[in-house]
Amino acid sequence: MEMYVDSANLEEIRQAQTLGLADGVTTNPTLLAKEGDDPMAMLQEICKLVQGPVHAEVLSLDYEGMLKEGRELAKMADNVVVKIPMLKAGLQAAKAFRAEGIPTNLTLIFSPGQAILAAKAGATYVCPFLGRLDDIGHDGLYLLQQIKSIFKANPDLETRIIAASIRTPGHVVELAQMGIDILTVPSKVLSQLERHPLSDAGIAQFLEDAKKFK
Repeated sequence: MEMYVDSANLEEIRQAQTLGLADGVTTNPTLLAKEGDDPMAMLQEICKLVQGPVHAEVLSLDYEGMLKEGRELAKMADNVVVKIPMLKAGLQAAKAFRAEGIPTNLTLIFSPGQAILAAKAGATYVCPFLGRLDDIGHDGLYLLQQIKSIFKANPDLETRIIAASIRTPGHVVELAQMGIDILTVPSKVLSQLERHPLSDAGIAQFLEDAKKFK
């Protein structure tokens, strides 16, 4: 299992690297806009900082626009993966990029059918958003189970799964138990994974007891 940082913040990415939790990075226009800097410059810095894949999203929704933007992103660094939204033009672009040897991530996946189409189009990765499904009363974890089961039953589909929109440490545990290929996790959730009240209480007790040695 690989863990990516779902962030465009350089300090958050550096902190994750110190813990071995930055096998790659996923970004999107929203995350880049939060940093208030030039998006392309930010992406270049992230690509220099991270050895693994850096997922950068196109903004165009038409086929030709996706091809133009995706090719420009791919030229930025060898570790760039072009993120493409899940729609017909996106599937066409994924097919074209595969022929050109450019890795792609079909993002905003919300159904098993979309994942199948993305895999058949030649997407390197599919990115189901489990938290957003939970927000509208659907079971996001079940979607991940379905997609994993489909890909396992059809080994000719070489597309890897990136679980996105992870909201809680519980999501991370459930996805790890499923054996999902990649989890892209916000820094807030990474921090929550570190902590447990009993760990904190135990440390406090050890420190108190250690005073007796002085």
